[in-house]
Amino acid sequence: MFKNLFKTAWRNVLRNKSYTFINIVGLGSGISVCLVIFVLIQFHVSFDNFHTKKDRIYRMLTEYHHADSKDIFYGAGIARGIPQTLKTDIPELEAYAPIFHGYNEQIQVLNAAGQIEKKFKEDGVFATTPSFFKIFDFPLLLGDANTALSNPNSVLLTKETAERYFGDWRQAMGKTIRWANKEVLKVTGIMAPIPRNTDFQFKVLFSLGTGRTAGMLTSNDYDSTGGFYGCYVLAPAGMTGAQLTGKLQALMKKYRSPENKDSEVAQPLSEVHFDSKVDNYSNIAITRQMINMLWMIGAFILIIACVNFVNLATAQAVNRAKEVGIRKVLGGNRSQLQTQFLTETFVIVLISLALSAGISVLAIPMIGKIMELPLQADMLLQVKVAAFTLVLVVVVTLIAGFYPSMVLSGFNPINALKSKLAFKTPKGISLRHALVVFQFVIAQGLIICTIIIVKQMNYFTHESMGFEKDAIVNVHFPSDSASITKLDYLTNKLRGINGVQQVSLSSDLPAGEDDNWTMFTYDNAIKQVDFYSIIQMADEQYVPTYKLKLVAGRNVAASDTVREFLVNEAVIQKLGLKKPEDALNKQIALGTFAKGKIVGVLKNFHNRSFKDEYAPMLITTLKNRYGVSNIKLSSANMSASIKGIEKLWNEVYPDYAFEYKFMDERIAAYYKQESQLSKIYQSFAAIAILLSCLGLYGLASFMAVQRIKEVGIRKVLGSSISAIVYLFSKEFVVLIGIGFAVAAPITWYLMNKWLQDYTYRINIHWGIFVLAGIIAVGIALATVSYQLIKAALVNPVKSLRSE
Repeated sequence: MFKNLFKTAWRNVLRNKSYTFINIVGLGSGISVCLVIFVLIQFHVSFDNFHTKKDRIYRMLTEYHHADSKDIFYGAGIARGIPQTLKTDIPELEAYAPIFHGYNEQIQVLNAAGQIEKKFKEDGVFATTPSFFKIFDFPLLLGDANTALSNPNSVLLTKETAERYFGDWRQAMGKTIRWANKEVLKVTGIMAPIPRNTDFQFKVLFSLGTGRTAGMLTSNDYDSTGGFYGCYVLAPAGMTGAQLTGKLQALMKKYRSPENKDSEVAQPLSEVHFDSKVDNYSNIAITRQMINMLWMIGAFILIIACVNFVNLATAQAVNRAKEVGIRKVLGGNRSQLQTQFLTETFVIVLISLALSAGISVLAIPMIGKIMELPLQADMLLQVKVAAFTLVLVVVVTLIAGFYPSMVLSGFNPINALKSKLAFKTPKGISLRHALVVFQFVIAQGLIICTIIIVKQMNYFTHESMGFEKDAIVNVHFPSDSASITKLDYLTNKLRGINGVQQVSLSSDLPAGEDDNWTMFTYDNAIKQVDFYSIIQMADEQYVPTYKLKLVAGRNVAASDTVREFLVNEAVIQKLGLKKPEDALNKQIALGTFAKGKIVGVLKNFHNRSFKDEYAPMLITTLKNRYGVSNIKLSSANMSASIKGIEKLWNEVYPDYAFEYKFMDERIAAYYKQESQLSKIYQSFAAIAILLSCLGLYGLASFMAVQRIKEVGIRKVLGSSISAIVYLFSKEFVVLIGIGFAVAAPITWYLMNKWLQDYTYRINIHWGIFVLAGIIAVGIALATVSYQLIKAALVNPVKSLRSE
């Protein structure tokens, strides 16, 4: 029985080649989108799931309460004094692991004589305590996890890092490297390759008791926080996150200054990867909302593909009427016919699955490249993917095949054999039209979303941030005392390089993600101001290099110490001053650290991304805090200028690796996720349009078959070809118009909500919707025109011959 079902199904598939080809392309595209999305989502939801104690692991976050705002902010950095209190104040915790994370850390590989053999700049440099391995499961290939970090100046390397440093990872044990050109670290263990699905992307992991990080273990500072220092804890069985948060908050009330209202909260490990507001160590984040959106897009595109199948199957129904009539006359019942048609659908779905597998193998690495994720085609071989594929095949077969099987098996054999079959049932027509409308609701919705996202991305790229960002190279330099003494020589030599127009030194960039925030005392007041400000150290060339605009006063004078301050307009607003000039010559004090008068007020510039409002900012001179050079280049022959900078760097800092980055590239990185989202949406919108066009092609085919005699009669009565084409195409335009009317308000609501994440954003103009509608109508008419013109050109003698 099954053999005959499949044999008959295969013959019908081969008999209708064009119909089969369109269905296979449609279903194959829809299934491949679902497979790619499933692999992408599985990669994200699997992050740090391999730890055996994952349900009891929590990250400590600092909850910041600003005195002048009801808003609450969160950060992964904690005060240095907190971890040492956990053992005594929350003794029920099974383990806690403070973690230092260094950015752009200098690593030097030493030979047996202590000489430098290789130089690297690494982001994956961490320091922690042995208790880290009591919480997390990161196996070692060589060495013992419990003792490897027990002694200061001991370090673990990953297998890949050991191979980069020493060639053979097996020979790395006992070798030495130097961190920050100061601390010599001995290799005491080799870690197994770090899984791709973890936020802990280690390269170098050394003992927290080493050098300048040793003080973090014994600090009594419970108020200052920094993003480089965090902590994970292992809670006992039965303790909830809310209970742990309550204990942490009680602990902070005990140790933190009374005026400091910040507190600590516990975040489950399962939420760390999906928190886009607080950084994780991998800098790979995706929100739960984004995952739900991907699921929705995948489901919609698959439904579009199934709708195409339904439309094409019903369009072919008239051609198979006699077959159904003969089968029924020969004794076939309706359930047997339904099984036959479902089997045909199943065969087409299986062929489509093979096509989708090929598409997915090519698409997954491409999606991985776009989203900068380690996605590989071998992820399709996972058991979960196989199970999902099986479910997908069954669901698609039932959704795509059920309605056509009901229609085809329900033909009256007498009418079918007399060739008097016609689809005049209002339900059939309304359902078919509704399916096409549904397709274009999705397609036009994706088109509108894509246009809005692209326009917002263009806004990010072309809107002025209030400072010069083009052709400025940033090079970080070592900030130890010996290196600081070389800065005057470095800057003088840099200005002499051909193509270098200006050079400035600063602690940070004008817009950054790792800003330092502070409170200050204004105009000799007794108390500090009730708001935080970004504090940057920069020389007198900072303002002209970045072309920052002064609205009052002057630029700071050259100085190696804190003497004068620049503030921005946001500070003036926070202070409640009526005009910028009112702040000039008023004194600012940063605790007992430094004092100086305000000599200038800067026009607000975007010192963070467009997601945020202008932040209050202070700028002052302090040479020993500078850490980055800002070099403005001429547009001509930049590569030669950069080579000159590198040559000078190697002369001044021969022990350090040279690395540079353009300012505009750094700013573009702020919107990496949005840029990736834009590219993904464009791809999905293109697929949705393609599949919707296949659906229109099916409806046009159905119309051409059903209304062939009407066309003949109209031509006999004098209608022109253009009039007939216009009459039939008008029906499609109406369907697309209905789809647009449904899609437009829904999309406006969703995209307006998305744009609320950005303080500075585009307006959703009515022209966007007009453009989307024109695109949809144009593509749809181009799709159906072939079938409509073909129907209009039919000789009326042939179409009316049976009459």
